[in-house]
Amino acid sequence: MTQQAAPSVDLLMEILPEESTISDTGELSIGGVPVTELARQYGTPAYIMDETGLRRQIRRFVDGISSRRPNSEVLFASKSLPCVAMYAIAQAEGLSVDVAGGGELMMALTAGVSPERIYLHGNAKSNQEIQMALEAGIRAIIVDNFDDLDRIEKLAAKPQKVLLRMIPGITPATHASQVTGGNDSKFGLPPADITRAIARIEAHPMLEFEGIHVHIGSQVLETEPFAAAVRSVAEFGSFSTYDVGGGLGVKYTYDEVAPSVDSYLDTITEAADRLLPADAKLIIEPGRSIVARAGITLYTVNTVKTTGKTFVAVNGGMADNMDIALTGQRYEALLATKIGVEPTVVADVVGRQCESGDLMCQDVALPDPQVGDLVVMPATGAYAYTLANNYNGACKPPVIFCADGSSTLAVARETYEDLLHTQQPALQRRW
Repeated sequence: MTQQAAPSVDLLMEILPEESTISDTGELSIGGVPVTELARQYGTPAYIMDETGLRRQIRRFVDGISSRRPNSEVLFASKSLPCVAMYAIAQAEGLSVDVAGGGELMMALTAGVSPERIYLHGNAKSNQEIQMALEAGIRAIIVDNFDDLDRIEKLAAKPQKVLLRMIPGITPATHASQVTGGNDSKFGLPPADITRAIARIEAHPMLEFEGIHVHIGSQVLETEPFAAAVRSVAEFGSFSTYDVGGGLGVKYTYDEVAPSVDSYLDTITEAADRLLPADAKLIIEPGRSIVARAGITLYTVNTVKTTGKTFVAVNGGMADNMDIALTGQRYEALLATKIGVEPTVVADVVGRQCESGDLMCQDVALPDPQVGDLVVMPATGAYAYTLANNYNGACKPPVIFCADGSSTLAVARETYEDLLHTQQPALQRRW
């Protein structure tokens, strides 16, 4: 192998959950719970969340923006981790939430989130989803297009606040699939249509227009594009609310650099103070940057083999982390009970799904990987659970929250019986 040193503890701690510790023998613990105990109790693969670090990160956003611009609101972009436990934590820590469909709305309401703190997004909302939002009495619906508006106008039987999503014409440096604010985006209306849309909303007796919404993209690792987002909404005049979306990127790999929450908030609020009315509400929508670092995915090694190169194959893959295949996102991987041990091999960590593209981490230096070893992939708290699927009949992993030396099951592991639940037995019919 090409000799590679084990990453330093400082580098590891920048991507592991905040409440991570490493024992003298090299075993990782999350929230005071050793990974071997988590694997024994819940099995693998499993999504493990550092609840204490997660709550701390939420407060950085909530307290940080309120100290800079008191008339502000932080919405949790809940598509990043849509489970009832996460909605309950968001509510408890002072976040409002945005939902992007009926299922997310139902989970938020089940968790006890006040309807007055829920905002509905979506570029192709159904009549059913709009009706659910109206009946629940949510805070606002974000109108994405004129078909959206047609449906809301017909269904609204009581007063409903709305925001209008505009295409800001901003293309930040990120993966093409994560750009949402470019001129060819499927989201929002072009600026030329905004005045007409506002006029229709204001003419409807049940709709109250609050302001403009934009979103430039996801996993954005520079702050300037967020200032540009503020400039884009400021051009449309004086409104009561300006929602400049989310998209703040996070550090996934040792060599990646991501803005701090403070630098992001400084950029957003300084631009808002210069360009927006002093009494206007400013809304931001962090998702990935709240939950990504708080989560790891825990796997077990099923196979170690050498062909043209060495492969360490784990008992998960594309079915529990689609972000790699969808966006090319890079991650790190480490043997969870051998941290700090000098590497002996450079290998590709791969998944069990039947695709050559099921590559989880390429050319990673590992210390004598063996069948049965535990593998951790850090910074998987965002979108891994969201995008989990049943490829090759895989069962979706559980979600476990850890804090103060204890673990709590938030989402149970899917079973083979669950997979069969919606299937219609072939014996009942000639297919």
